[in-house]
Amino acid sequence: MSSSNNNIAISVRKISKEYQIYGKPIDRLKQSLSFGEKKYYREFNALNDISFDVKKGQTFGIVGQNGSGKSTLLQMLADTLTPTEGEVIVNGRVAALLELGSGFNPEYTGRENVYLNGSILGVSKEEMDIRFAEIEQFADIGDFIDQPVKTYSSGMYVRLAFAVAINVDADILIVDEALAVGDMFFQIKCYKKIDEFRNQGKTILLVTHDLGSVIKYCDNVLVLNQGNSLGIYPAKEAVDIYKKVVVNLHKGKEGIIETTSTSHKEWKDFYPLNAEMLNYGNDSAEIIDYGIFDDYKELTSAINKDVSCTIKMRVQFKETIENPIFAYTIKDLKGTEITGTNTMIENASSKEVKAGQIIEVSFEQQVTLQGGNYLLSFGCTGFQKGEFVVYHRLYDVIAFQVVSSKNTVGFFDPNSKVEITTK
Repeated sequence: MSSSNNNIAISVRKISKEYQIYGKPIDRLKQSLSFGEKKYYREFNALNDISFDVKKGQTFGIVGQNGSGKSTLLQMLADTLTPTEGEVIVNGRVAALLELGSGFNPEYTGRENVYLNGSILGVSKEEMDIRFAEIEQFADIGDFIDQPVKTYSSGMYVRLAFAVAINVDADILIVDEALAVGDMFFQIKCYKKIDEFRNQGKTILLVTHDLGSVIKYCDNVLVLNQGNSLGIYPAKEAVDIYKKVVVNLHKGKEGIIETTSTSHKEWKDFYPLNAEMLNYGNDSAEIIDYGIFDDYKELTSAINKDVSCTIKMRVQFKETIENPIFAYTIKDLKGTEITGTNTMIENASSKEVKAGQIIEVSFEQQVTLQGGNYLLSFGCTGFQKGEFVVYHRLYDVIAFQVVSSKNTVGFFDPNSKVEITTK
């Protein structure tokens, strides 16, 4: 796990990881007794032939959908998992914030775990005595420092884990989605510390679904998809590629679309189905298709802030309807309605729509939402004999992300123009 190359912090050479998946517990016993003559398992390749170098002082990002192999790769870099093939070479002390539950003994108190982690990383008790006050202050969990970790909330766990990781004089910091658990003020404190870490010339590996943080912090980014490397790119380019991967539109070599799906005849096929979506109406019309298109007119589930996008819906009418109203609504993950509009508000009338007709509606606008995750809903409604009628509604049907490297307070960015003068 070490190397003499003075410029490289981490070198990964052709690593692969294969798991044996057993259908039933008894199959594992059968396999041990078969002496290799028969397979009672199926092979699952979590990673396939991955290679890259991270230079000292770089902030290196890794992005990919769930199941792409990110966590497996990080465990190898943290030396908690051995590759089936290949080699990982690390220069320097590594502090890793991996998934919740790793690194701490739940039966030990926070204080005991701080010293335990220090000893694992090669920091003496005398050194930890000096660092402990700063760790305790940063974690800010009060008297819980002397309570068993199993009594901690996820936020308290992350506070203490991050406090330890940044105070053990590590050369390389690995962060795997951990900061998403803390509250907003703790995240601000953590990112300020990460800036200090970068300014000290330390190396950071950042794995996150927050694409704004990828653009803001990362120099280069590895894009993973189903255990395979799609390449290493500058942050902005990597985010654009990842956005296409999410909706199965990534074009590989020679312009071929690399996708796990055989065909997509409708926009909605590009999006994961939300089992919790609300679907109702009087069946006079049906929303048959929908999607979000970026400024390149391509389907996406991630929109860059301050860039135009188009929200589209297609509605098929089963009855003739006078002046139907088409609408969309955006909510945050807590269910709060953030914004939305409809064709009546926008003074766009479709007049009479005949039974059997399909109407396509496009809402094009600039995105000023803060970076984060949101839910999109669609509706087709109207008035009949003065009464409001819902023909069809699909609530929370698309999950999407707004990508931003700068977030202000609240839901929207006021795009302030700031001028500071000395009088």
